[in-house]
Amino acid sequence: MKDSGDPEHGARVVQGLLDAETRAVPLVLRALGDAPLRTSTVARERYTSGAVADLEVARVWRRVWQMACRHEQIPAVGDCVVYESPGVSLVVVRSGPDEVRAFHNSCLHRGTQLRTQPGRIEELRCPFHGFTWNLDGSFAGMPCPWDFPHVDPATFCLPEARTGTWGGFVFVTVDPLAPSLEDYLEILPAHFASWDLSDRYLSAHVVRVVPCNWKVALEAFIESYHTVAVHPQLLTTSGDAQTQYDVYEGVRHVNRMITPVGIASDHVERAVGEQDILDAMFLTKDDADAVVPAGSSARQVLAERTRRRLAERTGDDYSQVTDCEALDAIEYFVFPNFVPWAGYTTPLAYRFRPQGHDHRATVMDVMLLEPVPRSGPRPAPAPTRHLAPGERWADAPELGYLGRILDQDTATLARVQHGLESAGVPDVTLARYQESRIRHFHATLTEYLQD
Repeated sequence: MKDSGDPEHGARVVQGLLDAETRAVPLVLRALGDAPLRTSTVARERYTSGAVADLEVARVWRRVWQMACRHEQIPAVGDCVVYESPGVSLVVVRSGPDEVRAFHNSCLHRGTQLRTQPGRIEELRCPFHGFTWNLDGSFAGMPCPWDFPHVDPATFCLPEARTGTWGGFVFVTVDPLAPSLEDYLEILPAHFASWDLSDRYLSAHVVRVVPCNWKVALEAFIESYHTVAVHPQLLTTSGDAQTQYDVYEGVRHVNRMITPVGIASDHVERAVGEQDILDAMFLTKDDADAVVPAGSSARQVLAERTRRRLAERTGDDYSQVTDCEALDAIEYFVFPNFVPWAGYTTPLAYRFRPQGHDHRATVMDVMLLEPVPRSGPRPAPAPTRHLAPGERWADAPELGYLGRILDQDTATLARVQHGLESAGVPDVTLARYQESRIRHFHATLTEYLQD
């Protein structure tokens, strides 16, 4: 392995690739993290303790902004989804053409859940006794109103959570004192100015329960350090050890990493030629792009291929998209559980939540967000696929080759959880640079838990 011994090695590689770009580079790709590197550990109990999980309900999940759905998943008046995280159950409904509301999913009579499934509704009606509310939350009536003289219909409205929108996503918070969504997202809107996620459509949405604490699952997807052991097939084509990690001083909720694609990993000890890289990138031998021309590179060939195919699919002009935007894994994190990607080759977004009150099980959402074609109707959002126990990510064909990679990731998570349950692990030891995003996440989590 090539070992520079330099914790800033990844940033130097990525910035060097940006220096070689022949197109204008978005300034945010030059925004290097400036927070000091640290070496603090994380207490094992963060992942194993029911008491910690209970504290997270009160001080995290009931206070933060959370991504609930895409706008396109509730396109018409009356369309609704149910969003749940620990201590939170909301019916998110399009109550008007330009209005989305989120109501606490509990009947004001005896507490019954109003909805358990997404769908199109004309009203919110309790299935137990028939108490009913309009889509704006106002009370519509109940059987035998004569027996409820103490209920004032004018004030018997469904309690409402706050909603906000960014990038085509609907966010919710049940904390009336939380900052505005704009303030909560900090640098994220400015960073995504070049990649408008509201101009994407949901081409896949797959949900799976994985057997570990939600933080174990999240952390597996916000570092590339695991690639050498978990995804060895990617080492010829992806610079895992050359990843740039950006943690910004004074920014609590957002961090970033950029993993370069179309170069070989530093972990590969043999010489890797440009043609070797291209041969490993799933290109068929009769593909016109299967050969690296003299004076070019695999990275340039792959980026041009991406630009051309995007233009063919969408009718839009991608000629000024940089190689970095066309190829690299530009992944952001929004505290506590949302992971949107920028760029085009891998248009992913992840979400991680505890499954109910089980702190050893995680609901993981994987979304693919493709650019909207310029002609014809906007494609309908993909239906949500919930994988059954025993099903793999690869059993969802809409994920394509990503399914196999995700299965490699999640195959290790139960082992991580079991290992953490062992008393032989006093604390979790993190790399100072390659796992700096995990440490930043825990620093923010600590602030919330101690408030």
